[in-house]
Amino acid sequence: WAMPKRQDNQRQSDSPAAVQSVDRALQVLDILAELGNAGVTEIAAELGVHKSTVSRLVAVLEARGFVEQVSERGKYRIGFAITRLAAASGAHLNLVKVSQDICDGLSVDVGETANLAILDENRIVNIVEAIGPAEITLRTWVGQSCPAYATSSGKALLSGLDAAEVRTRLGGGLEAFTDTTVTSLSQLHNELASVRDRGWASVTEELEVGLNAVAAPVRDVHSQVVAALSVSGPTYRLGVDRFEEVAKLTIAAADEISRRLGWISRD
Repeated sequence: WAMPKRQDNQRQSDSPAAVQSVDRALQVLDILAELGNAGVTEIAAELGVHKSTVSRLVAVLEARGFVEQVSERGKYRIGFAITRLAAASGAHLNLVKVSQDICDGLSVDVGETANLAILDENRIVNIVEAIGPAEITLRTWVGQSCPAYATSSGKALLSGLDAAEVRTRLGGGLEAFTDTTVTSLSQLHNELASVRDRGWASVTEELEVGLNAVAAPVRDVHSQVVAALSVSGPTYRLGVDRFEEVAKLTIAAADEISRRLGWISRD
């Protein structure tokens, strides 16, 4: 028997079964978001599949908290797990909102590009950027994912984790990108200890030859490191001799973002 098929976001019929199941599960969430609540029969009609298929999908989504049953009527609605994911996404959006003007100001003060990054497993992702006035390239770091151990932002973010968590995230060997990349976990742990003591991290041509950077951690209301603010530039402008000067400005800017997130300094 045939039922009208939902046209939005349909996969091709030759998609792998696992991918098709994920796609259908996401469509179930779309339907519930649109309708408010719906029963298995109604969802099946929207998707154009048998009720047994929808029952299996809903059972998995309900077990994970993504949908929940409405009383005893056999209808379902969006569950609290979606709220949790939305809150996590909102936190990142809030970071972008409260930090852009500070990144802009830091970039002007230092004369180099400033970025705000978050930690994603063993890598960092830049979510905010302010191109420095001296920048002569159109390159952007927003959305770029880089290995945490080879970046100043990554070191600032990793400094907020304990040694066991750092080992778990980074795994075994650390790949060398340049001659100065830190490839020893013990050396990295020593550097992270220094970051905690002085309040800032740095890299000297560890990710790319000719590129240096300095970063400071950004903390939330619970004093947890949730992001890192960095300044990066070519070695001929951002030399090691400028690190302390730039670090002081970067720490001040990172602390201002932290205060906007509700952090209160205990100093």
